[in-house]
Amino acid sequence: MQQMDEAARPIPLSWRAAVLFWLRLGFISFGGPAGQIAIIHQELVERRRWLSERRFLHALNYCMLLPGPEAQQLATYIGWLIHRSWGGVIAGALFVLPSLLILILLSWVYIAFGDLPLVAGIFYGIKPAVTAIVVQAALRIGSRALRNGWLWGIAAAAFVAIFALQLPFPLIVLGAAVVGYLGGRLAPQCFALGGGHAVADKAHAPALIDDHTPPAAHTRFRWWRLVLLLALGAVLWMLPMGLLTLLFGWQGTLTQMGWFFTKAALLTFGGAYAVLPYVYQGAVAHYGWLTPTQMIDGLALGETTPGPLIMVVAFVAFVGAYVQPLFGGDSAFASGALAACLVTWFTFLPSFLFILIGGPLVESTHGELKFTAPLTAITAAVVGVILNLALFFAYHVLWPQGFAGAFDGYSALLALGAALALLKFKRGMIEVLLTSAVVGLGLQLGRSGTVFL
Repeated sequence: MQQMDEAARPIPLSWRAAVLFWLRLGFISFGGPAGQIAIIHQELVERRRWLSERRFLHALNYCMLLPGPEAQQLATYIGWLIHRSWGGVIAGALFVLPSLLILILLSWVYIAFGDLPLVAGIFYGIKPAVTAIVVQAALRIGSRALRNGWLWGIAAAAFVAIFALQLPFPLIVLGAAVVGYLGGRLAPQCFALGGGHAVADKAHAPALIDDHTPPAAHTRFRWWRLVLLLALGAVLWMLPMGLLTLLFGWQGTLTQMGWFFTKAALLTFGGAYAVLPYVYQGAVAHYGWLTPTQMIDGLALGETTPGPLIMVVAFVAFVGAYVQPLFGGDSAFASGALAACLVTWFTFLPSFLFILIGGPLVESTHGELKFTAPLTAITAAVVGVILNLALFFAYHVLWPQGFAGAFDGYSALLALGAALALLKFKRGMIEVLLTSAVVGLGLQLGRSGTVFL
């Protein structure tokens, strides 16, 4: 039996294969954090077996605790786990760069050419499919995380807390962690990894990084490495911020964007939706970088492009710098693109530091119940939060003008078709998204009678 396991274990992963995968992931990571996490799980745990289910959930739990985009941090963590610090940097960067390039292009099309039937139609078809992807993610993660009544209760309580009571996500995470810590002491069998069920252990063949794989040398905590990374992070933040202050002054648009989105990056507990009110208040009401309508349109772009939803900050920065060019009237695109790149840097720098600094500490705890029980409870709470996200999407897709407006039957049929394709017929996400985009485009052009752009 041991010989069979060894034969089934994946071969060591090459740098080339890893880079190609992370690049591909950057272009297909639709569906917001829930959909992106589902893609990473399907590709790395189920299909490629780069790491085991337990190691995946342990890494995911840590990323859920951090401010910043969970899926991007999860990719960074797995890249670091497999190929050291540079592996994490490459995985995290390739998760973001395609989204940044696509958003710069779409932001330019949006602000320069206005509404295009082609773009509107594609978005119309993708939004219902994204809703179905989030529902699928809730079901997939829930089927593995909710192994007993305690965890089901935590998930239900988290859903009520965020949906009905509108409690902030950090408070829900803290509450779940406390319940998990107490539950690990009172009912350890319910909060242990695997939950007492052998099925979880046999869900997948042996993985490259399995439950009992000895920790690699680079995953061990060292004080000198912590100090070095903190110093490096400070330099990487202060150098561009100091240069912007020198060139444009502290009140300059780019300087204020860098400072504002640095603060926003440290407040994104629970994903982009938790910080969107803060971004809206600052970018629209305080600084006036864009209008409320432009902010909503930017969110739609962020929802329907690959990459983290927090990449909507690139749209905000592009529009803010485009309408007030930094280098004269002919530099609108260059100003917008530069602003989008700088804001992306300041937004994601903390995410890389959190993973590279905290990863060794987290890896040292994956077998200890006093640490894993709170994280197990947090995973259960996240299932409830993802379900709330699915309802949020469904509401805005099916009732685009609110409950007082008309019900969008075509979007409902698109969402139902996407759900059936994903859940019943097991079609791939990209296939479903592309099909939905084509159908949505046909519906929109048919309604308007438009044939060309």
